[in-house]
Amino acid sequence: MITRRTFIAAAAATAAVPAHAFEIDPIFMPQQVGIKSDLAPGQILILPRAHFLYFIEAPGRAMRYGVGVGKAGLEFTGKANIGAKKEWPTWRPTEEMIERDPAAYGKFKDNEYVQPGGPSNPLGARALYLFQNGRDTFFRIHGTTVPSSIGRSVSNGCIRMINEHVMDLYERVPLGTPVTVL
Repeated sequence: MITRRTFIAAAAATAAVPAHAFEIDPIFMPQQVGIKSDLAPGQILILPRAHFLYFIEAPGRAMRYGVGVGKAGLEFTGKANIGAKKEWPTWRPTEEMIERDPAAYGKFKDNEYVQPGGPSNPLGARALYLFQNGRDTFFRIHGTTVPSSIGRSVSNGCIRMINEHVMDLYERVPLGTPVTVL
């Protein structure tokens, strides 16, 4: 759980960073867009090559968000459902991530350490957990501590969003929401 002290420290750190450090190309800001009318409302469609996530609100209408996606060879594709939702989630890299990049994830090797939720956690403010056939895929739609990754293919496979944007999406989607990543 995030404490008042952690929140104030994060706000102070954010205020100390120059505004241009968090500028996002306007194309990646949330916006209402037209979309194929045969897509059923209430689902999420992700187009990784375009770096967009669409939440279908009504026939022919969607809310579009800019996202960061997985590096080549690490990206998730296919169909899933939102199987869990968490505010300020905890995080631990997968064993594959630790093995692939021991310099970045060395503090997690040979222990059970889990990073607590909060402003410095790589999953950011919210996480939507992708499940297939009732099982966790270990892929997430989540916030990020690296806003500059939006519009890029740089993650270990998860779909990253600006924290304020994932908080908005989190409120819109219930458990069970279908997700398609093309």
